[in-house]
Amino acid sequence: MNLWQEFKQPVSISEAIEELQNAPKPVIPIAGGTDLLLDMRQGHHAPVHTLIDVTGIAEMNVVELRDQFLFIGAAVSFNRIIQNEYVNQHAQALIEACSLIAGPQVRNTATLGGNVAHALPAADGTIALTSLDTQVEVASKTGLRKEPIVKLFVGPGQSAIDKDSELISGFYLPLLGSGEASCFKRLMRPQGVALPILNCAIWMSREGDTIKDIRIAIGPGGPTPFRTTATEAALRDMLYNEENISNAIQSLLEQAKFRTSPRRATADYRRHVVTGLFRDTLSEAWARADRSDA
Repeated sequence: MNLWQEFKQPVSISEAIEELQNAPKPVIPIAGGTDLLLDMRQGHHAPVHTLIDVTGIAEMNVVELRDQFLFIGAAVSFNRIIQNEYVNQHAQALIEACSLIAGPQVRNTATLGGNVAHALPAADGTIALTSLDTQVEVASKTGLRKEPIVKLFVGPGQSAIDKDSELISGFYLPLLGSGEASCFKRLMRPQGVALPILNCAIWMSREGDTIKDIRIAIGPGGPTPFRTTATEAALRDMLYNEENISNAIQSLLEQAKFRTSPRRATADYRRHVVTGLFRDTLSEAWARADRSDA
C-alpha cells in the first residue's frame, strides 16, 4: 500500500507555498520524515495524497547571523546544528538538545523544523528553543511573518500552523550577550528512545551574584511546550542562593502539570525527579554565565 500518491520537490519557499495550496489534498510538508513516515506506516497519521519535500529549498538550509539574531533554517538537520560554530557560540542549550535526540543516523536526517512542527510537549529541540526566546518564521501566500514559538502549539501533537497553506521556514534566536548562557538536560531511557522522561532548558542573564533575567522550559509539563513563568518570576532579579532556589522549585511544582505516560513515567515520578533536573540545569547555566564574562 502506498503511503502517498504524489511527491513534490520545490526549490523555493514561494514554490512550496504554491504546491501546498494547489496540490491534491490531503497535502503535508516533509523534511527529514523521521517522525512523519513512522506515524504513517503505523497508521497514526491520516492518509496523505501529496508530500511536499522542503529539503531542497536553499533558504531553509541556512545557518547564519542576521543583525542581532542567529537564523536557523527549518530544513537544517540536527547534526548540522550540532557542528555549527554560531549555534555553539550562541545557543548551547540547542546543541545539547540536538545531541540527545535519537541516534546518529536519525540526527543526520531529522530537522529542527520537523521537531517543532510535530508539536510534542517534550520535543527536545522545541524545549531548548522555547527557553531561548525563539521567534519562528512562518511562510504563507502573504509572505513571511514571525511568531513567538510558544504560540505555535494548541495541544499535544497539534500545531497552530495550517499545513495546507503555511510552512515553518526558519527560526530567529537572539544572540548571546555578556553574562548570558543556556543549558539543556534530559532524563531518559537508553539513548535512541524517542521521547524523554523529562527535560529542562534554561537561559540566564547573570550579574555578579544576581540572576538578572531567566527563561525556563520544562517538558512535558503540560499539553504544549511551555515556559515556567512563575518559576522565572521567583528567580528574576534575585540572589543565587538556596532560599531563592527552593522557592523557585516550589513555584515550578505548583505550575507544571505533569501527567502519567504508560511507556515512560508516572506523574508522581516526574514530580519527584524534576527538582534534581532543574537544580542541575540551573547550576550549569549559572556557571556558564559567569565564564561568558571572562
